[in-house]
Amino acid sequence: MFHLTEEHLAVQQAARDFAQNELKPGVIERDSKGIYPTEQVKKMGELGFLGMMVSPEYGGGGMDTLSYVLAMEEISKVDNSCSVIMSVNNSLVCWGIEAFGTEEQKRKYLPKLVTGEWIGSFCLSEPEAGSDATSQRTTAVDMGDHYLLSGTKNWITNGATSKLHLVMAQTYPEKAHRGINCLIVEADWPGVTIGAKEDKLGIRSSDTTSIMYSDVKVPKANRIGDDGFGFKFAMKTLSGGRIGIASQALGIAAGAYELSVAYSKERSAFGKPISQHQAIAFKLADMATEIEAARLLVYRAALMKDQRLNYDQAAAMAKLYASEVAMRHTVEAVQIHGGYGFVKEYHVERLMRDAKITQIYEGTSEVQRIVISRNVLNGELYVPMLNTQSAELAH
Repeated sequence: MFHLTEEHLAVQQAARDFAQNELKPGVIERDSKGIYPTEQVKKMGELGFLGMMVSPEYGGGGMDTLSYVLAMEEISKVDNSCSVIMSVNNSLVCWGIEAFGTEEQKRKYLPKLVTGEWIGSFCLSEPEAGSDATSQRTTAVDMGDHYLLSGTKNWITNGATSKLHLVMAQTYPEKAHRGINCLIVEADWPGVTIGAKEDKLGIRSSDTTSIMYSDVKVPKANRIGDDGFGFKFAMKTLSGGRIGIASQALGIAAGAYELSVAYSKERSAFGKPISQHQAIAFKLADMATEIEAARLLVYRAALMKDQRLNYDQAAAMAKLYASEVAMRHTVEAVQIHGGYGFVKEYHVERLMRDAKITQIYEGTSEVQRIVISRNVLNGELYVPMLNTQSAELAH
């Protein structure tokens, strides 16, 4: 049984109020026109949603992962362009720098990131390296006191607006993935070029671009971790990122469900509200059950992360299941709304479009199944929530 503290409930309510009162009024127009949510992101920074888990020492909220998940769920019920910006900044960029960066890196960059003065991006995917993240073509040539960074990164969330990039690049090709480094790159450095914004199916007001690097001079002081740590850094960081995207998928599903319940009580057919027709009532029952199951998986992964347990498998399970629930039940939400579900005014068609990306980014559903099956076949059994204390501690 999960127990939410008064602090958790306060965070949840603050996020819900922000989403319903400040994100929802303009979300349809932003989505339709692909307008970046500048003012909304600024307000997220002011409210502390962009650096929730960062230590107060660096200006962050010092909150646990469960608080972050609760906020992500509420914001994702309404605006997933805002929630993906929030997810990348929290889960990948801020967490990665705080967990593995030097003290100098933390003090230089985290205070700007947690307030939203700077937004960060995580640059791993390439034209030839998506799910196969080991095949990095971007290079970081060791020049003694600095690296020369060259290559192209694809599908970068916050690509056009981020002022800080965490870039994975190959330094020692002969070492394969053990030769990859992660470099902190500032967007205004010479040699950094931002591509055009992608015209996407969903999360349309967030900016997704390619980023090109041409002989960008990156100081050695901006490398995260030891030489060759980059791939390990990416995988460890992505495990936490998957909790963020799982909570986004959960929010999408829950948002579609809440809209469907409300609509089914208002819409009448054959002399009574459609919620009283078994065909609709059973859809709602299935939605409620599967969303709650997804919620428990997401909360479990968050709690395991907070307890410093090995949460790789838990995060993969949460993202796999929550994303598939989001896709399945946003389609059902459109069906429940009938013709109204097919138009933008009723929100569910947008949630359906947004749901699809949760099965793709930060590891496709197929990649999550690889992670889970490897753990199963290696004898790393699923650890029930009631016995997480016995799980292997994360290294």
